[in-house]
Order: sequence, then structure tokens, then C-alpha cells
Amino acid sequence: MAEIVSSTGPEPVQRKVIHVDMDAFYASVEQRDDPSLRGRPVAVGGSKARGVVAAASYEARVYGVRSAMPSVTAIRRCPELVFVKPRFEVYSEISRQIRAIFADYTDLIEPLSLDEAYLDVTEDRQGLGSARAIAEEIRARIKAETGLTASAGVSYNKFIAKLASDQNKPDGLCVIPPAKGPAFVAALPVKRFHGVGPVTAARMEKLGILTGADLRTHSLEYLRTHFGSFAAYLYGAARGQDERQVRAHRLAKSIGAERTFFEDLKEEAELLDALGRVADAAWERVDRKEAHGRTVTLKVRYNDFRTITRARSIPAPLDSRDAFLAAGEVLLRALLPLPRPVRLLGLTLSGIAHDEVEEMAQPALL
Repeated sequence: MAEIVSSTGPEPVQRKVIHVDMDAFYASVEQRDDPSLRGRPVAVGGSKARGVVAAASYEARVYGVRSAMPSVTAIRRCPELVFVKPRFEVYSEISRQIRAIFADYTDLIEPLSLDEAYLDVTEDRQGLGSARAIAEEIRARIKAETGLTASAGVSYNKFIAKLASDQNKPDGLCVIPPAKGPAFVAALPVKRFHGVGPVTAARMEKLGILTGADLRTHSLEYLRTHFGSFAAYLYGAARGQDERQVRAHRLAKSIGAERTFFEDLKEEAELLDALGRVADAAWERVDRKEAHGRTVTLKVRYNDFRTITRARSIPAPLDSRDAFLAAGEVLLRALLPLPRPVRLLGLTLSGIAHDEVEEMAQPALL
């Protein structure tokens, strides 16, 4: 059980963690802003042959449409699917609005992406009386101020809070107190555990591990044999334990951005134009954190998924977006002509010389 020590004395205080997750965030924003899309199956992404679904509305999910699904597959499953081009600037602005709401209740905010975050509300800043009350008020304010719904999980650690936020989606709240944590985890399929991807889940199934209860029957030594360094996390998770703190500030070794394109890029002009947009997104984060770095890294992923990186360091820290982009352009031009069309470009500034840089979540923007 996760405990912290009160600043006012030695008595242990039970940690209270909320995981807030926006409901079908990108698609819900589009339905909010275009009333003709409400109630219809919507996919944010590109509808062309190489398009990918970045997000799907709940109406589309009924047909099995999911994020990261090829658009042709999505259309096959739902012929009435409406595709909408993404507006990442809008999503980012709404994300900042939501984060400002969080800040009224705690300074301990750990963003995971534009649409989800952990909050440590052990200290009841507003005097609302409980973590449930805080979560309810946050959800109500998000709906009132953005017109969007959020689901929340409330528990005594990050692992269970995240599981709980998905329990009553959409627009739901789930509270798991310490006494109910182990039983809650035992009843869940292990494929729902954060960090257990399809490959690990398949390995577990071969070992007869399908639920949290199955996982709990195995010793730490057994799990180490089969899952290596992941074993300690799995052992604790099966018992409803997670000692990870909500980390509001994490030192970053680099800050950057990357974009995956709906259509492959081939020509020099379109590649340089796309690189400029990536530089804009990356430099906004660099500027916001007042960070300084000397190394620029270019990431290029071809349409066969082969990925290469090239880096360039300069004597003095970069002080402008133009200098940052210029360094990236030098790296890109050195690769021309490219052997294959490009599906992703990324630019990163490293060698950061700022002691309090926050590591920003960088969601893959499809």
C-alpha cells in the first residue's frame, strides 16, 4: 500500500491519486465544434489509402474502429465513417485549459499525453473532503468550461487509478479504496494492466495467466524467469501495489516533436515544409521551458518503417527557432535524395542546460 509521511508529523497518510482521461478526445472536439458530426461515427485522420485513424468517436468504436487502424480497414468496418482532418493546435489549446483546471487542486500533475494525466490530491487544497469530491468537481468543470467529458479513476496509487478511469467510460467515475484494491485487480484481465502489451499478454496466456488472480499465484522468482526486469512491477500490480510517485517535474535530456504524415513525402520542398512545422511544435516546448541545448537530432522514418537519425552539435546553445530549424535542414539536405518516401519526421534539441526542464509528453500525432 502506497503511503507518504505527513509534513506535520510522523503519522502515515494514505496517498490519493486521480487519473483523468478525456473521452475520445480528438473526435469529441470535432463533434463539439461541428454539430453535424454529433451522433455519427467519426474518425480523426486521413481517409486515403495510406491514411491512419488517429482517434475514433464512440459511435465508430461500436463498429470496431480503433486508433492506429488503417483507414481502409476502418471504412470496411464502418462504411458510414466520417473522416475529419486533425487540428492539433486546437487539441493542444484545450489540453492547456484542462491542465489549468487541474492546477487549482494540486501542483502534483503528471501529464501522460494531451488528454490524460495523474494528479496527487493527498493534500485537499480546496477543502472538498475527499478525492472523490475533487474528481467530481474537476470533471464538472471540464464539462462546463470545454463542453467535453472526462472519465476519472480515484485510488491509492497510480496503477489502480489508471485502471479505474477506464472502468466506467465514457463520462464515468470509479473509486477504488485500499480495502478493495487487491480484489479489483484480481478480477481484471492482465491485458488491461498498464504496460502489458499484446506480446506480453500472449506470453502470459501461454503460461495460463489470464487475470490478476492468476498472476498473483506466481512467485517473484517465477515472474523474473519469464519476464525479467518487468517482474517486480507485475508482482506488485497483482497485489494492488504501486510505489511510483506522481512526478510533476522530471528532468529531460531532450525536448522535441515528431509528426507522422497521412501521405508519404517525396519532394524536397514538401519535406522542408513539413520539417518547418515539426520545428515549430518542438520549439514551442523549448521556448516554454526556457531550455538551452547544443545538439539537434533529425529523425526520419521511411515508408518501409526503417528509421534513421542524424545529429549535429554546435559550440554555443541554440537561441532561436530559426537556428534550430536551420540545423535540422542541414541534416535533412545531407540525406537528399532520399532512397524512399518518408512517413515521419522528428526534430529534437538535446544537451539541455536547464535544471528544471519538465519532460513533456509527446504523443504520436498521426
